[in-house]
Amino acid sequence: MQAPRAVLVTGPTAAGKTAIALALAEAFDGEIISVDSALVYRGLDIGAAKPDAQEQARVPHHLIDIRDPWERYSAAEFVRDALQAMDDIRGRGRLPILAGGTTLYARALIEGLAPMPSADPELRAHIEAEAERIGWPAMHARLAMVDPEAAARIHATDPQRISRALEVHALTGQPISALQKATVAPAANTRFLKLASMPASKDVLRERISLRFDQILAQGFLAEVERLRALPEIIAHPDPLALPALRAVGYRQAWAYLDGELGFEDFRMAAIYATRSLAKRQLTWLKREPDLHSFDPASAEAELHETVRHFMEAD
Repeated sequence: MQAPRAVLVTGPTAAGKTAIALALAEAFDGEIISVDSALVYRGLDIGAAKPDAQEQARVPHHLIDIRDPWERYSAAEFVRDALQAMDDIRGRGRLPILAGGTTLYARALIEGLAPMPSADPELRAHIEAEAERIGWPAMHARLAMVDPEAAARIHATDPQRISRALEVHALTGQPISALQKATVAPAANTRFLKLASMPASKDVLRERISLRFDQILAQGFLAEVERLRALPEIIAHPDPLALPALRAVGYRQAWAYLDGELGFEDFRMAAIYATRSLAKRQLTWLKREPDLHSFDPASAEAELHETVRHFMEAD
């Protein structure tokens, strides 16, 4: 009996994953499951490059607009929801096509989640207060003392992951890197074809990122952020920028601009720089990912479709 199949379309931000997933879904009778931590939130449309109504009408999409922007959504919830969506899609005799660049979600689904302790708000607040006092690079150095393996993977400018690694160590007495190895792959019975949209060069990708952000601005991104800022639940939140939805690239920088902390050109460049930094982290993960079929989205459409066809026909 054939193992159930699924296709994963990943790649750095602005690499054209949405268009590729749509084309594959139409060619191979598929439905798309979003693997994007920003697309789960209602109201994050323009800045998150969410598939528009016409694109969503062409092919059924899943795990889009399932949370309000003041709510949280975890990798564990994603795994649960993605597995259910995959089962439902197969039940309709169709192909699950997972598309997006949130590497944490993809890794959690394919490799599994470590048995981590729940968040401790009081401890987390203490860690963040300490970081405010001595700076995140010093907190990163502290992490390197208790968990050098995790510190080697986590950048010194990534406060969310530094905080979580320190929190886990304080709660369990164990390095987060050790806990992460004690995992069970939730989709172990699924055979994945992993495709990565990789533009021909870093310069091409950098240009795509700049061009896309200017298109986002022209589409009304700042008005979208104004609408988010005006939501009563956001206004009432003690620290809106701590919400996962508003940590999405571009939103934090737009917030600073609307607060008058940045001029327009400084805001634009800060958002482009943050997006390029995200793409760099995504590329680092992709380079380490085994069994990955990389292709240039500008020239490999026929080859890509042939790869998927062979995958579907293989024993």
